Amino acid sequence: MAEKLIHLIITRQDSPDSTPYKEEFKIPYRPGMNVISALMEIQRNPLNAQGQKTSPVNWESNCLEEVCGACSMVINGRPRQACSALVDKLEQPIRLEPMSTFPVQRDLSIDRSRMFDALKRVKAWVPIDGTHDLGPGPRMPEVERQWAYELSKCMTCGVCLEACPNVNAKSDFIGPFAISQVRLFNQHPTGMMNKHERLEALMEDGGIGDCGNSQNCVQACPKGIPLTTSIAHMNKETTKHAVKKFFFS
Repeated sequence: MAEKLIHLIITRQDSPDSTPYKEEFKIPYRPGMNVISALMEIQRNPLNAQGQKTSPVNWESNCLEEVCGACSMVINGRPRQACSALVDKLEQPIRLEPMSTFPVQRDLSIDRSRMFDALKRVKAWVPIDGTHDLGPGPRMPEVERQWAYELSKCMTCGVCLEACPNVNAKSDFIGPFAISQVRLFNQHPTGMMNKHERLEALMEDGGIGDCGNSQNCVQACPKGIPLTTSIAHMNKETTKHAVKKFFFS
């Protein structure tokens, strides 16, 4: 009986400035494999579909349980996590590409710096310096805690940016994930002390005004975060802030 094989077509790039190319691989099938385990098989035995020795495919992963967001890539035309992409549920040949929204470092590995720069821009953290014991933090009502937990699931994976048509080389749009994080930290009992600074950041170029409301982000998010609800809420909050600033500044 012929051995069952997995057929992969991988878009590769040897350096940030080199030309992308496609390389095909055929590896032995095992039940329960995901895309990461397929890439690990290529790493163990880097032979392409023609049986020629090649360099191992470069990619990123960490937790392997859809928590870190590092293994984001485009799988069969859809941005998603490679760790949760099961081979048995994918049409073959399986096509793997790096996300086009971000600069490619090598093969499937990308530079997600624009996401972390966006989080810095909107101060997506609770500003406590930790130099002395402040005691227990303020308690949140259970209803607020529950929806705040949903927003806190963001793993900065970049899938929402890849799916968003407003994020491209001609746009500085910070993306839906950052807008949602502003909502999270502006409603936090301690984080709200920087509420106006975050709203001001959202009102700058590349902020919430650049959202085209395509709603691709909420469909693509692997964590099911209500991104469009957050965008609508922050639209209201920035409008209120602008009106108050106009009349009372």
